[in-house]
Amino acid sequence: MANNNDEPTTPDVMLAFYRRLYPFKSIFTWLNHEHAPTKLFTHREFAFTLQGDVYLRYNSFANADELKKQVCTLNPTRFEIGPVYSARPRDKKTVRPAAFSPQLRELVFDIDMTDYDPIRTCCSGADICRRCWGFIAVAVRVLDRALRDQFGYKHLLWVYSGRRGIHLWISDREALELTDEQRRALVGWLTVIQGGKEMHKKVNVRIGSKALPPSLVSAYKMLEPVFHDLVLADQECFAAEKGWEALLHLIPDRDTVEELREKWESRPKQSSEDRWQDFEDAIASKRNKGKGNLQASLIAAKEDIVLQYTYPRLDAEVSKHRNHLLKAPFCVHPKTGRVCVPVDPRTIDKFNPERVPTVAQLLRELDRLALPESGAVGEHHSDWERTSLKPYVDMLDKHVMGLMEETRKMKQKTDLTW
Repeated sequence: MANNNDEPTTPDVMLAFYRRLYPFKSIFTWLNHEHAPTKLFTHREFAFTLQGDVYLRYNSFANADELKKQVCTLNPTRFEIGPVYSARPRDKKTVRPAAFSPQLRELVFDIDMTDYDPIRTCCSGADICRRCWGFIAVAVRVLDRALRDQFGYKHLLWVYSGRRGIHLWISDREALELTDEQRRALVGWLTVIQGGKEMHKKVNVRIGSKALPPSLVSAYKMLEPVFHDLVLADQECFAAEKGWEALLHLIPDRDTVEELREKWESRPKQSSEDRWQDFEDAIASKRNKGKGNLQASLIAAKEDIVLQYTYPRLDAEVSKHRNHLLKAPFCVHPKTGRVCVPVDPRTIDKFNPERVPTVAQLLRELDRLALPESGAVGEHHSDWERTSLKPYVDMLDKHVMGLMEETRKMKQKTDLTW
């Protein structure tokens, strides 16, 4: 379902946005973790995409004002944030190659709706609606809990990508310091859905029909009700023949598959919930026939199916390398005009991507406000405070306060050890 509220951007609109609305100071303190510039900001790579797909890498800045000045000069369609290097990225050409390497980087994740195209039924490709956003919402809840509970991370910033996905930035010091090898291991631990289009079964997390690993048991408890509400009731993933054939491919017993196929071919209009109930009844019947091992294998298959349809589908390559560039928060998606705003994982189920402000809408909000008195022309550092962008910048600033408090405590501890 294409969204009629999309407002593609123009260079004039983007320049007005950067000059008047983009929260450069908040972005600076988020990356820098304190007010005075440190290497976390000055040695950080920024990459700009200009009109006509010109790409400029290895830019770096001394402070927020310098960044703003360059952004307003270049007027990029978007810009991306990379790692903190051992030297300032803008000096790359004058530094020995061995002395220029990525040192620190937030641990980042990317979840994109196109990875759900094989299972969502309401939209496809670039389109997204409130209904299929449910897949992203549950992915956020599962991943957020896993990263906090299993890895102990605290400073997680979720950011809507402006169209059909969501990004996560983890700014804990331990996350910043992870090597590429450690990032690969961590992502491998969190990856459950694997395999290309030609592979039917994409979940291989257990030996035979043994119990799920403990790390997935809590995720499964969260996902099972979502599977019923989203996959069965809302998306009706198994109502059409293509959908229920995909389900049959995931059932490991040929007799059960033939029995269900025969039943479903005779009932073409049956709902997904009814088809799932047929599968559950088939599992229960095995116990009555004294086929305990077969029943255990079907129960395991059932759990794996729930995971395959609801567990987060991660773009692992984004997370594995420190030098990967990711679009900065509060950039604007050029096709939709929507701002890439932070999202609260606690209220992710209520988040509606179609209600995210567009840059044109924000500029209209400013135009409706009384103009400053004559002579009061100047820089508009925080015009966002007077628009519907404010709650989102406030969310980032609240997140930044936690980071700055952590930095203050670390400095205190260092002072005490001296």
